[in-house]
Amino acid sequence: MSALDILIILLRVAFGAFVPLSFVAVLVWMERRGAAFFQDRAGPNRCNVYGIRAGGLIQNLADGIKLIFKEDIVPGHIQHKLYFILAPMLVFITALLCFAVIPFADVLVLGDREYVMQAVPMDVGILWFLAVVGFGVYGIILAGWSSHNKYGVLGGLRAAAQVISYEIPMGLSLVSLLAVYGTVDLSAIAQYQGQLLFGFIPAWGFVLQPLGVIIFIVAAFAETNRTPFDLAEGESEIVAGYHVEYSSMKFALFFMGEYVAMFVSSALIVTLYFGSYQIPWLSTETLVAHARPVVILLMIGLPVIAYFFAGWIKKNNRTHYYRADDPRSRETAIYVSLLWSLVVVLEVILLIYLIFAAGGAADRILVLLLQIGSFLIKTFLMCFVYVWVRWTLPRFRYDQLQKIGWEKMLPLALLNIFITGAIIVSFS
Repeated sequence: MSALDILIILLRVAFGAFVPLSFVAVLVWMERRGAAFFQDRAGPNRCNVYGIRAGGLIQNLADGIKLIFKEDIVPGHIQHKLYFILAPMLVFITALLCFAVIPFADVLVLGDREYVMQAVPMDVGILWFLAVVGFGVYGIILAGWSSHNKYGVLGGLRAAAQVISYEIPMGLSLVSLLAVYGTVDLSAIAQYQGQLLFGFIPAWGFVLQPLGVIIFIVAAFAETNRTPFDLAEGESEIVAGYHVEYSSMKFALFFMGEYVAMFVSSALIVTLYFGSYQIPWLSTETLVAHARPVVILLMIGLPVIAYFFAGWIKKNNRTHYYRADDPRSRETAIYVSLLWSLVVVLEVILLIYLIFAAGGAADRILVLLLQIGSFLIKTFLMCFVYVWVRWTLPRFRYDQLQKIGWEKMLPLALLNIFITGAIIVSFS
């Protein structure tokens, strides 16, 4: 194994571990800002370091410091302390492991070597996700049971019933999708979506399975315990349910696990139904063949995007009443300076690429970076849908949740299988 092989393996593993963890901070910020937007509030805008609020991100830093140094209490009435401590770790680790098999770019070809862009390349793909994601509910059940608290037990039981009710439609929606793709390998599924139907329609999953994508997304909401499916922690009914006895970092691990699961499920939805890393009408080989024009377009587009983004910052990052020496004006000037500095650095890098490095391996690496960016942008937008739904729809009643799962989702998933099978047989 060469030094390059080891380096790429380390980079893949680092991406699979640190990107979901980094998105925890991004998603907490998105949750707060999104909630404020939908409820016509300001959101986090006070916590700062020397006047720098970073749009509310500094509040995340304050919360992290608070949770790390908060007193860690294990109530005296808890009899099974090992399971009590193990539960939040299980929720967090299972959510993180699910991302290991999701491809974030096409296969990287360098010379005669090929490198699959997954943290842990495995052919089983979607089967790994289904196997691991089910373990997450064990953490919730253990937390509720080991808390020796009736509200915690109710939360754990609700979580178990919810997972059983919605994993079946989720699995059945995947049956019809995998019948179309003909493989369970997520990397092969992502490559399949680089094709064009009738020469102009991207062969993305939502085009091939319009009913299946709805079923899968609804089931994914239930699997991640997000509103309107957060019955396991219904504050108005069971005072936070399974995590009612937790504090400090054990409490934080549950919520970190929830946001990692939200990111991973968004990444899987994007991989299965929204083209994964594919850029519409621009397959990997097309991008490699036209690398120079793509770079020139990027060099033209970056300053234009930065100009409008800087205008948006200036418009929104200000005090909404007159202040003689508005501190947010200085903060805005810093943001705009950093933005244009980043644009200048990127322009210089792209210019160096055009002059010295265009062609060969550099084109492949450029396409790799573009596809990673495409994958992360799509995943970010899908995460926003999670936030959008949470702050728009109210929580279902427990009987409504079960009826949706068994009386609506299950028959629709079976119907989707029959329709897909009939179409495949007819147009084989």
